[in-house]
Amino acid sequence: MDTQIYTDERIDLENAPDLPGISFRPFRDESDFEHMVEILEARRIADDLDWSTNVEEMRIDMQNMPRFDIERDMLFTEVDAQVAAYCYLNWHKQSDGLYIYRLRAFVHPEWRHQGIGTALQSFCEERARQIASEHPKDAPKIFRCGFDDRYTYTQQLLEDRGFEPERYFFSMERPIDAPLREAPMPEGLEIRPVRPEDVDAVFYANVEAFRDHWGHSEVSDEDKQRFLEHPITNPDLWKVAWDGDEVAGMVLNFVDEDENRKFNRKRGYTEDICVRRPWRKRGLASALIAESIRMFQEMGYEDTALGVDTENPSGALGLYESFGYQTSRRYATYQKTLE
Repeated sequence: MDTQIYTDERIDLENAPDLPGISFRPFRDESDFEHMVEILEARRIADDLDWSTNVEEMRIDMQNMPRFDIERDMLFTEVDAQVAAYCYLNWHKQSDGLYIYRLRAFVHPEWRHQGIGTALQSFCEERARQIASEHPKDAPKIFRCGFDDRYTYTQQLLEDRGFEPERYFFSMERPIDAPLREAPMPEGLEIRPVRPEDVDAVFYANVEAFRDHWGHSEVSDEDKQRFLEHPITNPDLWKVAWDGDEVAGMVLNFVDEDENRKFNRKRGYTEDICVRRPWRKRGLASALIAESIRMFQEMGYEDTALGVDTENPSGALGLYESFGYQTSRRYATYQKTLE
């Protein structure tokens, strides 16, 4: 079993690669958020990625991540005192009782294929085992990792460590001027602007609607606050269908203005598409998607985008394709049983 020795500023890994000047350390201070963004930006350029983040978003995401100890659940790799990679993990319990320990590692392109990713993966797995030892012994537990399926070296690393494919996801895009098929609002339902007093009802209706989906976990009041306080959350862009005082379905649209500026584009995201059970199979999701696309068109946007679970039981992939969304990126999740 791999072991870690914690000191004030350094963590010794038994399986660290034999590289001159390499060292490992825990999270130090907020300047590390800048190092993390620098690594992601280098990856974006090297791999022609079309998403981005900034230091403020990184700080918010990391400081508000649930079930995550920033001082013990992160590891930074330095080479000659320069940050070359980092990793972290957190965990959650699904509604079906499965404990999931999600592991993430990011290596600067200049330091790929040097054994750093393997060392970070070992750290995350061992730290997850420590956390899992505090959870019910008989509960099912797995490691989970996700990656862009173009990263064949990540796939090989995970397979060498006993991981297997679990699920596949697509990122999809649609030009705003692509033909928009007819999708009338079902009789008796209406879309209304979301008032501040409506936000809680919409949030919990979303939680209920996704309860049937893969990987669902119950949420807390803290989860709600994290979502509502995130910089890209904007209820003014939401399309919510009501049946009287009941939320029937929604699309929680958003815009990432920083990302749009960086890529010199005007993109709106038609995400969190869901319909509650009593209103399904009536064309409501189609009507809400069409209204969302029209809204972004009227706002002068150039395209819309979303992500989809390819095995979504409601047939979401086919629905989005019927609206002209096309796959731009493919992602995989791999899992391994935590013994």
